[in-house]
Formats: sequence, C-alpha cells, structure tokens
Amino acid sequence: MNNDFLSAAEMKARLLRGEFDARLMQFYGTSGDGLTSRRKRIADAADCFTAQYGDLPIRVFSVSGRTEMGGNHTDHQHGCVLAGGINLDILAIAAKTGGNEIRIQSEGFPEDSITLSDLSVRADENGTSAALIRGTAARFRQLGKPVQGFCAYTVSDVLKGSGLSSSAAFEVMIGTICNDFFADSSFSLAETAMIAQYAENVYFGKPCGLMDQMACALGSVAAIDFQREGDPQWEQITLNLAEKGYALCIVDSRADHADLTDEYAAVPAEMRSVAAYLGKDVLRETDEQEFWEKLPELRLACGDRAVLRAIHFYGDHARAELQAQALRKGDFDAYLQLVRESGRSSMSYLQNISPGGRPQAQAVAVALAVCDRLLAGKGAYRVHGGGFAGTVQAYVPLAEVDAFRRGTERIFGAGACYVLQLRECGAAALWDNGEESD
Repeated sequence: MNNDFLSAAEMKARLLRGEFDARLMQFYGTSGDGLTSRRKRIADAADCFTAQYGDLPIRVFSVSGRTEMGGNHTDHQHGCVLAGGINLDILAIAAKTGGNEIRIQSEGFPEDSITLSDLSVRADENGTSAALIRGTAARFRQLGKPVQGFCAYTVSDVLKGSGLSSSAAFEVMIGTICNDFFADSSFSLAETAMIAQYAENVYFGKPCGLMDQMACALGSVAAIDFQREGDPQWEQITLNLAEKGYALCIVDSRADHADLTDEYAAVPAEMRSVAAYLGKDVLRETDEQEFWEKLPELRLACGDRAVLRAIHFYGDHARAELQAQALRKGDFDAYLQLVRESGRSSMSYLQNISPGGRPQAQAVAVALAVCDRLLAGKGAYRVHGGGFAGTVQAYVPLAEVDAFRRGTERIFGAGACYVLQLRECGAAALWDNGEESD
C-alpha cells in the first residue's frame, strides 16, 4: 500500500486515537463533544464506503461550504468579492480503482457513474451531478492530467438550497480528488476552483461566476479580485467573529429555488449589455464616469433594470475592497456599515430579492424585514449569494443569538437559522499526501 493511502480500519483507529485532531480543528473549529461527533461522522462514512465499494486503500477529503461576505454578483463582471469558508463541509472517502469508470455515491442519492471513454458534453446530463463529474474529468485531461477510475462516498452537511454553495463544494471536491490522485497536487486551490467552474459552466449548463468555487476551495476569509480572467488574485484575512462579539447567522427563507436559472442568468447578461454599450466585455473594464454621462442613452439601449444592476456593481465592487480594508485594520464597525450598504444596494439596484413576474414570492424580502426587526439597529444583514430565493446573512451580537434564532424560526420554521463558524483552511485531505503511517 502506498504510504499516502490507509485501510479504512487503520484510518479509523488513528482517527479515534485523536491523531487527526489538529486537522479537524482546522476544518471545524471545534473541540470536546463537537470533535467527537466529527470523528464519528468520518468513521461512519468510511464504513459506508467499505460497504459500497469494498476494503480499498482510501484517502479522506474535506471541502467547505461558503458564505459570501461582500460583492454580491460582482465576480462575473471581474470585480472584487469577500468570501469565507465555513465549518459545514462535504466529506469524501475516496480510492483509486484504475480502469475507465468514476463512481460516486453521495449519501441519500443514487450513485453517479461516468465512463472516461466519453467525456463530451451530454445534453441529457444538463443540471446533474454526473455532468459535474464528467466536466471535471474532461478538464483535467484537457490540461494533460491522466484521470483514471476512482470511487468515492460523500456525506455533506452543506444543506442544498441554503445559499452555502453545496453544488460548488461538490464540484471542488471532485477537482480536489482528481488533483490529489492524478496530478500530484500540482494545481493550486485557485486552479482547482477554475476547473470546477468550467464543469458547471460548460457541462452543468449554469453560467456562474467563480466566487463560489474559489471560496469553497480557499477557506478562511478571502478577499478575491477577479480582474485578470483566469488569474484571480486573492488574500486571506484573519477574522475571529467571537472576539468581535458577533455570531454569523444564515436564515433560510425556505423559498423554492426551482426554475430560477433564467433569473440568475439575467443578472450577468444585463450587466454585460451595459458594458457592451460602453465598448467593453464586462463592467470592471468600463469607466464609471462615462456610464453616468451616458445614462440617458443607456436606459434606452439596455433598459432601466440593467442600468440599476450596473449601478449596484460599481458600488458593491468598491465596497468589497473597503470591507477587506476594514477587516485588515480591525475596524469591525466600519465593516458592518458596509454590509448594511451592500444589503440595501442588492434590494434597490440589483433587485435579486424576489423572482420577476412573481409578485407574491417575497420570502427573502420578508426574511430581511424579520432580521431588521429582531436586530433593531444592531449588527447587520443582507441578501446572501445569488438571491431571488434562499437565504439572508446576519451578524448578530453574541448575547442575542438565542433570541434571534427563536424569532427567525418562529417565522420560517425549525432549523431555518444556522449559526456558522468561519473555517481556517481550504479544500484538503485529512492527512498530508505521503505522510507515513505509524
């Protein structure tokens, strides 16, 4: 057995002896009973892997969900964002099998299986996890990496539809496994994120930006600048919310995400229409002063909603940079003020609070109103992620978290409020590649 793979029995023995606790602390920021439950989750997943695929030498991987902290819908216009990895993750037990097939069993779902002999885009897989697996394998081969067969069993507590990017975490997980197994970990975390975005754009059929994948891959708090296409610049920033006296809460409005692809696609399309009128590909390349000078003709050429969405971009792109500056300086009050401004801009200008043509579908707006009432001027809140349905984000004073949770769950139901921690590390294996077994 190669020394970077362990049998399930040996991995579990070392896990339960606490040999991987330092890494688990990086993943989950927990200790005591919390750490015990995380060990058990990994051990149980290993048992499920063995039951599904047999007693193969394994590696264990973790990729976090993400929370968007600044720059709402700015990434696809090559703008700046601020994002953080969180302590909810997708966990994979994986093994090389050789051959020509990738098989992935995600807990609670049918197994996905693709053959490496056909890595073309398939219309019948549009919108499926199989498309993401096929697209990732295809991209690795395009980049000269000899992807072969492997199998994996995954478990996730990044809830689907929660605005925490469960799909991006899954994409990055497939890329992380392929990078470890077949590329000697030669791709950086950012490059792995770009491979994941390629799979979602080209194979899955969703024209997303790169923020979700980057945030899941990088972990921690990351200020990311997408100005140079294919070469995002990023800096990690240390932030201990508890030391600032706040908790990060995500409130699920329980609105349905179904059939919203057109809503999401319209945002970058309308922003790009404004950029095109100004002779550029994306808004980051345009001159804001020229935009304001040409506003009357832009309204006629592109429409008022496109113009308003461009106004949001200019503001939130700048705010994301200012938020990062405030965190570097330790000025959390300034940071919270910028969060509030971002929330108002998303509602008024970006208009990603409710689906167009559905005047009664206002769940996210109701969630924002509930946060406003419960916080009563304290902390901050904003729409979270893509918008239109899903979640809002709130910074809640620690002394008021229990009351905030009760208040939001009274409206949206039990379990609608998640209290999150920011994660210390990015996408990673449970033990370093090549670490010797004792």
